[in-house]
Amino acid sequence: MRRVALYVLLLLASAAIAVAIIGLPTAPPPSPGAAMAAAPRPSTLGDASPQVSASAAPPASATAPPVADWARVDPLSEAVCPSEMLLVNGKFCPFVGHRCVEWIDPKRDRCRRYDDSRTICQGKLRDMTFCIDRYEYPNIRGAVPVVMVDWLEARAICKQEGKRLCRESEWNFACEGTQRTPYPYGFVRDKTACNIDRRYLFPNFDAFNDRRAVGPEVARLDQRVPSGSMDRCISPFGVYDMTGNVDEWVVNENPNPHESGLKGGYWGPIRARCRPMTTFHKPWFRFYQVGFRCCADPMVPVPKSD
Repeated sequence: MRRVALYVLLLLASAAIAVAIIGLPTAPPPSPGAAMAAAPRPSTLGDASPQVSASAAPPASATAPPVADWARVDPLSEAVCPSEMLLVNGKFCPFVGHRCVEWIDPKRDRCRRYDDSRTICQGKLRDMTFCIDRYEYPNIRGAVPVVMVDWLEARAICKQEGKRLCRESEWNFACEGTQRTPYPYGFVRDKTACNIDRRYLFPNFDAFNDRRAVGPEVARLDQRVPSGSMDRCISPFGVYDMTGNVDEWVVNENPNPHESGLKGGYWGPIRARCRPMTTFHKPWFRFYQVGFRCCADPMVPVPKSD
């Protein structure tokens, strides 16, 4: 029930100001870094900050099993995940390279087609086993993903559900699979597969400093689609919307300059690939296109005593 309570909290916070939650671009043209760095820092999740969601609260049936009914085990044995999560298991390559054979915009690192015969793997392969949310938070098919959430809030929400934020390497593996594809659906960029390459709308940054104006501005910029609504935007492990739709917070395992990282990109004309990560946003950064999903360690059911 914790996810329901948390999601309702978001709805109540947004209702107090009559707006709807939304997200931001990882690297919007023409100057991605400057644009996102200009966003103000709102305070906490439950204050009067403009937070909204166009979707209804999730049904109780969508919540995870009680943590008390599960126990952590050796991930190489009978590893299983809660019903709303997927198990990711296999050999992970720490450094992967692809050769672009047809560019859309080389300056912005947007490639139309990669050479599917030349995937480079460097570093020692390692076994990786973990659970990941099937959809972006609130992890419900058909719900519009939550946005305007900073890294600290995303981490706290995952912890409340007995989960955690995904590590960068976990997110990479869940997106590219053991085939190590640059896009979750393959080697050729396809804006009809995932919610990407939409026309960029320039934010009015002054609106984000005005609590009465920020809600309408976020709504104006919003181009999200419901989670799982694009059937081909699915990774080899079955995870939806890993590129496009909203940026997703992860834990940067090489915290330079910050422990907070953004993966996947949003709906705009950006890289929208599995491997790139934006690392220059501080943990309290939030904007109109930033969301998240959760990961967890594998678990197995615990027999209940009489």
